[in-house]
Amino acid sequence: MFGYINVNAKELSPENKAVYQSYYCGLCRELRKSSGTKGQMLLNYDITFLVVLLTGLYEPQEEKEEFVCALHPLKKRTRISSQISEYAADMNVMLAYFNLIDDWEDERKLSKRALAALIQKDYQRMAEKYPRQAHAIQNYIQKLGEYENKKETNIDLVAGLTGEVVGELFAWKQDEWYDELKTLGLYLGKFIYLMDAYEDLDKDEKKDSYNPLRALKKANDQDFEVIVKLMMTSMMSECAKSFERLPIILHADILRNIIYSGVWSKYEYLQMKKKKRKKE
Repeated sequence: MFGYINVNAKELSPENKAVYQSYYCGLCRELRKSSGTKGQMLLNYDITFLVVLLTGLYEPQEEKEEFVCALHPLKKRTRISSQISEYAADMNVMLAYFNLIDDWEDERKLSKRALAALIQKDYQRMAEKYPRQAHAIQNYIQKLGEYENKKETNIDLVAGLTGEVVGELFAWKQDEWYDELKTLGLYLGKFIYLMDAYEDLDKDEKKDSYNPLRALKKANDQDFEVIVKLMMTSMMSECAKSFERLPIILHADILRNIIYSGVWSKYEYLQMKKKKRKKE
């Protein structure tokens, strides 16, 4: 689920790069505060997008601080933190826990199981704090397992599970923005699932593992690439429409950079790899 929601650094101004990095550092520090060093190991840019999105919408009171990072000690870093950073850090841990469990069941890597065990108590603590979000994650895992067991080929149905859980996590509060944030998260989550399935397709074909795109490719071999690109474009188009309906001015340039461009970085990288393989 992780690794697809990032900025297009080439198209971002130096000022916005610094702001985005400050939110990333703020999220890292919140993970350390709530879950220790093991929490920092779960840090990712996908959740940084959530921080910037909710900050732009709610404009909370923020705390800004310069600090020395152990990983980058030569130059002071700046962190920006708020209530939203705390919430996002907790969502980061909750999602990561189930992601690790899923990876363990799929790949049987002991490192995944070991890290999941390390953060299990943190997850349980956060599940008590956020029962609505915890229920959404648990429901997602249960239904995804059912679809995988029966090798469900309805891509929209399976991708919708990721969309539902991302939507529920993006909706920080049950207020006037709840429905719109859920809608934005729904389509972004569907895009994430499709990108993940697309990236894993070759590997899943070799291992004969479940991937709903395998059936689509078999039925539409000649047009497969076009169809998948259209599906992902449609998801991000709906996500962008939802974003534009929100009254966000603060950090809107950063958010548009991610939604309209940054999310395609992995897709473009995969296309480059495919072209390179064809030339070899």
